[in-house]
Amino acid sequence: MLENSSNNRNANSTDCSVAFAGVVCQLLFMVLLIVAITLGNLVSLLVFFCVRQFRTPQSYLKASLAVADLAMGLIVVPYSVYQETSTLAYGMESPAGLSVCLIIGPIFAGCTFVSISTVFLLSVERTITVLKPLHRKAVITKRRITWLILGSWILSFSLAVIPLLSIPNITFEYNSCSKMCNYGFPSGKMQESKWNVMLLYPIFDFTLLIGTFVVNSITFATLRQYHKMRKQLREDPQGTHRLSYPDVTAARTIGILTLAFSVSFVPIAVFVLGSVVGYEWCQFSFYAFWILASNSCWNVAIYSVWDPKFRQGMREMFCKQKLKADSQQHSNHSPEGHCSAPACVIVLKEMLRPESN
Repeated sequence: MLENSSNNRNANSTDCSVAFAGVVCQLLFMVLLIVAITLGNLVSLLVFFCVRQFRTPQSYLKASLAVADLAMGLIVVPYSVYQETSTLAYGMESPAGLSVCLIIGPIFAGCTFVSISTVFLLSVERTITVLKPLHRKAVITKRRITWLILGSWILSFSLAVIPLLSIPNITFEYNSCSKMCNYGFPSGKMQESKWNVMLLYPIFDFTLLIGTFVVNSITFATLRQYHKMRKQLREDPQGTHRLSYPDVTAARTIGILTLAFSVSFVPIAVFVLGSVVGYEWCQFSFYAFWILASNSCWNVAIYSVWDPKFRQGMREMFCKQKLKADSQQHSNHSPEGHCSAPACVIVLKEMLRPESN
């Protein structure tokens, strides 16, 4: 008997050690994710605000995507770190978790929808550029892109709060399995038939993803035809099919970005469908939600590898000679590597002013 009890204690202590190590590894992953998301998207926004040549309609969309991803790194993920640290230190979650999740939850859901809708808009912008390169400046204006960005943010956050307004007793609560603020019912009030509204999210995501793939397929088919024309003529085609090298590489970048988003959205869509049916996937929910969250730090890496304009903007921003030349031109002698406040005001004016013909 004593030997059995001793073996049980050893087994329990081993299980506790493994669980503790697992929580510590998850915390380290979350902290690294915060650093990667924050630094990467701050660099993207600095390039947008500080390098004038980078303020194109396409870059406006990329800046909107960076803001949504930055919210993940500064608000959503840090709250998960706080909750897990409280659980690790005190053995319990913070009692203010429910009220805070009413803010964190919609931010997470809304920024996720903003990301996928922005990728769709980026694909449409590239398709117009490839199909009608001589008319793109008349069709794709900064003002129109700005209104599309505002519309995507309003639509996305409206979708995020629909369950709260349409389903009785539903709320946001911190889930110990996914380590995120998720939709949930209070204990004893779950109504499984009401969860059907959650199908709105995978339907919305997959509709936009399918639309994005269709749009990208049109873009790449046009690019393939363009390359065939170049080989036949041994020079750049003239007329309506004349494209620049940055236009071609930008289309490829959006295609890779779409593939990355698709990979990250599939697990969360499967999890939502399974939850509606009645499955409870605790371990799978963690991987699904955090694969989606980690997608927020992929964008800058993709731009840095595939987008020559973005690399050029980074070089212009961090090059010492460029900074010295800028400091000589400006009488205020702003610090190196920082974007002055008036530049942000100039960008906002550019976004809203009418385009000159």
